[in-house]
Amino acid sequence: MIPRIHHQGSNTVGLLHYLYGRGTHEEHIDPHLVASFDGMAPDPGRDPSVTKKGLQNLLDQPLALLAPDQRPDKHVWHCSVRAAPDDPILSDEQWGDIARRMVAATGIDPGDSAGCRWAAVRHADDHIHIIATLIREDGRRPNHHRSGKRAQAECRLIEKELGLHKVAPGDGTAAKRTTSAERHKTERQGRERPAREELRETVRRAVAGAASEEEFFDRLAAAGLLIRKRIAPSGDLLGYKVALPDDRNGEKEPVFYAGSTLAPDLSLPRIRERWTLPAEAASANGSRPEQAALPDVTGPAFARRRATVATWQALLIIDHGDDGTAAAQIAAAGEVLDALAKTSAAHTRAELREAAFVFERASRSHIRAVRGHDRALREAARDLAHSGPALGRGEDGATTAMLIDMAFFLAIAAANWHAKKHHSQQAAAARQAAEHLRAAYQAAAAQPMAVLRQRGQRLALRARQRQADLLHEVLPDLAARVQAEPGWPALAATLDDARKAGHNPGALLSEAAGRRELDTATSISDVLVWRLRRSAHLPALSERSHDTPARSSRRQGASAPRVLPKRGPLAAPLLRSPV
Repeated sequence: MIPRIHHQGSNTVGLLHYLYGRGTHEEHIDPHLVASFDGMAPDPGRDPSVTKKGLQNLLDQPLALLAPDQRPDKHVWHCSVRAAPDDPILSDEQWGDIARRMVAATGIDPGDSAGCRWAAVRHADDHIHIIATLIREDGRRPNHHRSGKRAQAECRLIEKELGLHKVAPGDGTAAKRTTSAERHKTERQGRERPAREELRETVRRAVAGAASEEEFFDRLAAAGLLIRKRIAPSGDLLGYKVALPDDRNGEKEPVFYAGSTLAPDLSLPRIRERWTLPAEAASANGSRPEQAALPDVTGPAFARRRATVATWQALLIIDHGDDGTAAAQIAAAGEVLDALAKTSAAHTRAELREAAFVFERASRSHIRAVRGHDRALREAARDLAHSGPALGRGEDGATTAMLIDMAFFLAIAAANWHAKKHHSQQAAAARQAAEHLRAAYQAAAAQPMAVLRQRGQRLALRARQRQADLLHEVLPDLAARVQAEPGWPALAATLDDARKAGHNPGALLSEAAGRRELDTATSISDVLVWRLRRSAHLPALSERSHDTPARSSRRQGASAPRVLPKRGPLAAPLLRSPV
């Protein structure tokens, strides 16, 4: 059950016309009163002799106790209370009781016989509206400070008592919800999403990996947004607003939204925090060998491998770091998802976009992110954005699957971290993002895993048996399950590649299996394939990926030629990491 305190107004009869009207899309059905301050207020919905003006005069009568210059400019209080879609339809009597509890909890009518006058109108099965005049019967103002939080607390009690859907309590860090007017406008304009949500997504993509204000605003302009900057007399930039070119108000003017109204972390001061690198963080980042030895290489596949390394490092920090640095990693992970969604192939883009969209809620909490220690993830997001779109096949497609696989585990780690902190909304958002990442992985991994499976199936019988024996020796509890998975031949091929590259495949397999839990994996063999190919510095897709099953039977029975580590960028020290 969701209560919402609307902006205070000054036009009582105007609000009554809306509540008793047909609605913007004829959605108001049988508007009628379910409760009022004295239980006897006239009902314009079901009594034809009563007018909305008459009800307004009754509600506003306490204003006459004050001199005209003492009356508040905005005296109309408006609250809506909505049930969840899966809740049963409540009776008028139940809604009336809910209305009385809400005005008591918020201080509008606390039950002292001198509260504000109010009325509750129901014009749909799933919600009511409460209208009140913010002058008590004794001429004083009501004590309705923090009425929104008080209403939320009362709704949690109502849900429990009536057995309704339990809404996760908010913590004030969520982005502002779209209004009903914005949603109706979206329908009229035939948009996929409300302008507010579209702008929030575009701004988040623009800030993902951006290194300066200039780059951030250049990205906003390149995305086609209209930009207004707020400049101080000194010339300093104080803030910004953005608008979609085709989103106009009644006067045909663009509708601008400040960054802070799109999301709490999209205000200019909060964005600037991402570019601040404390001295201790700069020292820590600069001392890591995998960062210091970074070669000057670009390209979608390389950017994805680097992002995979950074994501693994972030997992370790979330698991073992302090709260501030863990919060920073989770926030920066949102930037990686935004950049990944923007640059990935079409068959994965929709799920990745949804993953980034819902993970946005998981990126904020009351635990303040300690920026600077998230530098590796932010640079990874920058690399993804600057490397350009990735193809859905070959090394591009395989490294995309590799990164999504790691991003899935990061989302699970974020969900677990938030759950331990009792951040229910953030934990739920991270779990939802993980499900979208799971679907995106399945689309991204289909082609490269098929190639690796083919190679595994073409291994000589002796080589296949060697890998099976190794699996049973290193992972005796998981061996039967792994061999039953469709991805087992791909894992066998990867173990064979690692051996031919000069590695100890048993040690690699043991390390990969113990690196992090495997219970949430749909396919253990898939997860182990990517972990092994990362830690052994093997190409994500074998150099022999052009092979097809059309080879001769003699050729299929022969063992594959030695797979050597690639020369050049992919063998750089950057990739010789614990991932």
